[in-house]
Amino acid sequence: MSSRSVSLPGDPPGGRRAVAVWAIGVSVYFVAVIFRTSLGVAGLDAADRFHVNASALSTFSILQLLVYAGMQIPVGLLVDRLGTKKVLAIGAVLFTAGQLGFAFSPSYAMALASRALLGCGDAMTFISVLRLGTRWFPARRGPLVAQLAGLVGMAGNLVSTLVLARLLHGLGWTAAFAGSALAGVLVLVLLVLFLKDHPEGYEPEPFPHHGSAYVRRQIVASWKEPGTRLGMWVHFTTQFPAMVFLLLWGLPFLVQAQGLSRATAGELLTLVVLSNMVVGLVYGQIVARHHAARLPLALGTVGATASVWAATLAYPGAHAPMWLLIVLCAVLGACGPASMLGFDFARPANPPERQGTASGITNMGGFIASMTTLLAIGVLLDATGDDYSLAFSAVFVLQALGLSQILRLRRQAALRERERLVASRVETVHVPA
Repeated sequence: MSSRSVSLPGDPPGGRRAVAVWAIGVSVYFVAVIFRTSLGVAGLDAADRFHVNASALSTFSILQLLVYAGMQIPVGLLVDRLGTKKVLAIGAVLFTAGQLGFAFSPSYAMALASRALLGCGDAMTFISVLRLGTRWFPARRGPLVAQLAGLVGMAGNLVSTLVLARLLHGLGWTAAFAGSALAGVLVLVLLVLFLKDHPEGYEPEPFPHHGSAYVRRQIVASWKEPGTRLGMWVHFTTQFPAMVFLLLWGLPFLVQAQGLSRATAGELLTLVVLSNMVVGLVYGQIVARHHAARLPLALGTVGATASVWAATLAYPGAHAPMWLLIVLCAVLGACGPASMLGFDFARPANPPERQGTASGITNMGGFIASMTTLLAIGVLLDATGDDYSLAFSAVFVLQALGLSQILRLRRQAALRERERLVASRVETVHVPA
């Protein structure tokens, strides 16, 4: 008697319908990133508008990221419990309200509250989009779908750099931020009308979602997996150099420390985003074909980032040459795609009912590192009289910490992943031919 393997139950087929539904979810994330990164092109304007110094200016982004990072596990639990559509809808309402409030904020305190509200809504988008991808596409497409989601996010960053910056300087603060809030209303309408949590016939199996025992079980079980912890530290170590640069300190560094015009600095920020989009496609294809390439790609990105930052900060003379700044921005573009590799460690380490929680834990890593570095740079700039070389040296401390944890966990995570792979093959259903 012969036998044939049957596809594992619950693995969705993908197709055009999946692409259409996923595109709606990703459009919500796209708008959230525009709002998140809008301060990156408005940092100097915000300092003038609210009459604040570097430390107070960094508090905008720190508070936003603090809320974002703190929301990751609760949002992961909510996605596992409520599904993608409800969580994305709540997120869209919150980040749109935050962007609108920021437009009309008359004071520093109200502006801070608006950015916190924006961060809360933003926190609900990316994990939801990852969950949407796992529900609509086959598992083998996971790495590529995740990288494409990150690429769309960087496209949102590109809109901030190119479009919102021009609106800000052409129309003024209130009109630019209030006008951009209309994009949040648009994507909210689209997701309410057309987004579905999963294809028909691929409903997730019922799972108990009630009480503190459920919350504790989800978090503990996800954290116990070495792949989840490794994914978090990969995300921690790779994401923050570019995030800090794009979110707040890149424009002041290029204008004040390197003597560039705002226009030239904006072009270099755009290069970071464009590099991110190209590298994201490359990394997604490589990992989809060669799963073992995840860790070498992550470690290589960390090494390249540290090297080019060191060369830029230590360059003799008042300013680094333009070619070195171009290399710096091109290399920083690899940080976002490298951080997405963290989810490729957490995803196979956890069953479907824990994907949201595990993604939340992973996603905390980079934002905790970004928040810490934003604060450190702001404090060091004030303490040293705007010595950017010393202030940006904080990047190396965080990279060293993350790298030590990656090297500590890599073998344990690889062994556990092989065990799960063997177990899944044993459980594969065989029926008579």
